[in-house]
Amino acid sequence: MESQSPAFPGGFDVVVVAASAGGVKALRTIVPALPAAFPTPVLVVQHRRPDTADLLTGLLRARAALPVHEAADGALRPGVTVLPPRTSARVDGSGALTLTPAPPNRTADGLLVSAAAACGPRVLAVVLTGRLDDGAAGVRAVRRAGGRVLVQDPDDAEFPGMPSAALATGCVEHALPLRHVAAALVAYTMAPGAADLLAVPVAPWARFGTATDVFA
Repeated sequence: MESQSPAFPGGFDVVVVAASAGGVKALRTIVPALPAAFPTPVLVVQHRRPDTADLLTGLLRARAALPVHEAADGALRPGVTVLPPRTSARVDGSGALTLTPAPPNRTADGLLVSAAAACGPRVLAVVLTGRLDDGAAGVRAVRRAGGRVLVQDPDDAEFPGMPSAALATGCVEHALPLRHVAAALVAYTMAPGAADLLAVPVAPWARFGTATDVFA
């Protein structure tokens, strides 16, 4: 995707949302809160077991205003696209997806690194609840490419490992309570200039939902 000629309206070509333990509940909070007019494709990568029926796409589709798709090789579609279990993906310069097998609990980094290489500053990354540190290397790549990074506040996360690891990279702009993540995505993608206005370093005293709750 050429940043001068975006494939989709709005300030970003793709939003990548990564989660693990506790992520289904978190995603069921965020996805239904995105409006039907949300302009940017959303890629969801969620750690889960492949040996049971995969219900995540249907759970998200049931309450979403946006279309929710199962991921497949080919052009990135509007709405929310859910990667299969133990699967990552590559994003090429035209915005096409190629699904790739990935080790358990290591599906977010490859997708984020690929999206950063393909889309540069037009990537918005979100790291939600989860164990371990998947996503940390990916958010470094996103920030090096000029993209933006949000995380769920570890104090608000059911499992703080993934957002804490992302915060430790120094690449995160905002740590948000879960209830504010969808509003932040709308502001970044649908309000001209909002990403630049919100782009400030995270400090412990400045986390949304504590001393200053700008989305209340």
